[in-house]
Order: sequence, then C-alpha cells, then structure tokens
Amino acid sequence: MADQQEASVTLPSDPVSVSSARGYVARILTEWGLPDDADLADSIRLIVSELATNAVQHTLGQSPTFTVDLRLDRDEELYLGVTDSYPRWPRRLPAAVQQDNGRGMVIIRSLAKECGGRLSVSPTADGGKTVSIALPWTVPAPS
Repeated sequence: MADQQEASVTLPSDPVSVSSARGYVARILTEWGLPDDADLADSIRLIVSELATNAVQHTLGQSPTFTVDLRLDRDEELYLGVTDSYPRWPRRLPAAVQQDNGRGMVIIRSLAKECGGRLSVSPTADGGKTVSIALPWTVPAPS
C-alpha cells in the first residue's frame, strides 16, 4: 500500500449531496483501513456532514459545487478539506447566541481537537475557500 493516498469528489451544492459526501468519505476511509465502527470514523462522518452542510447552506447559491478532498499520509496524518467558490469565510458565533443554526464550526473544531487534530481555513486561487481538518492517523494498513 502506498504511503500517501488521495481521493476527491465534486458534488452539486444541493442538500442531498451532504449524505453523498458522507458516504463517499466513509467508503474511502474503509478502503484505507479505518473500521466503520471506530470512534474516529463516527467523528469524521460528523465533520464531513457539517462541512458539506456549510458548503451548501452558507454559500447562498453562489457556489454551484463543492469538492471534498482526502489525503492520507500513512502513519501520520489524515487531511480532509471541503472547498467551495464562495468568498465569505465561516464565522465563529459567541456561545451565548441562541439560534437554530450556526454551530457547525464549533462542532467541527471541537471534534477535531478531541481527535488530536486541527481546523483551518485557507483561500483558493479562484476566490473561494477550503475549510479543512488534519487528524493524526495511526490506523495500520489493511493486510
């Protein structure tokens, strides 16, 4: 098995694409040796759901697609990024704000930290952004 692997999928910015993104990531991670029932797999599925939901809901129809990128550096790090073409970056809401949505970044940041990882946001060449997480990866390669 290669020391570094990559996978990517581009989906329409539509609510049904959230489950497609989650399923795609789950399949790839299983292929890379992460058991489907592992706590890390549950955390990553939730992170993907939140990132994809943000890419659909908060781009205000100005990003027709979003891309999910995965990169695995075996025995080191898993990178997961969701890229859209909308220029506005996510904002962290104060904890005291009471509303039905807007907690996705808090959830993502918390899960990433709980797994020993980090969250970052970076600009893209076309004026959009990539919201990504990097998590430690110690899952042995499948036999």
